[in-house]
Amino acid sequence: MNESILKGKWNQMMGSIKKRWGEITDDDLDMIEGDAQKLAGIIQEKYGKSKEEAEEEVREFEREQQ
Repeated sequence: MNESILKGKWNQMMGSIKKRWGEITDDDLDMIEGDAQKLAGIIQEKYGKSKEEAEEEVREFEREQQ
């Protein structure tokens, strides 16, 4: 999913993101603002994942949302 699609669907996706990654807070979501790189960074930070793991999780999530 490209960046503009993620941002365009952001409001719809926030609930799914919180369901999948329960440690992500509303404040985190406000900061991420639909940016896939920021989402990966938060996942990396909160779950102790490598950058590559977090980015792959985001890509997988994006594919599921299409």
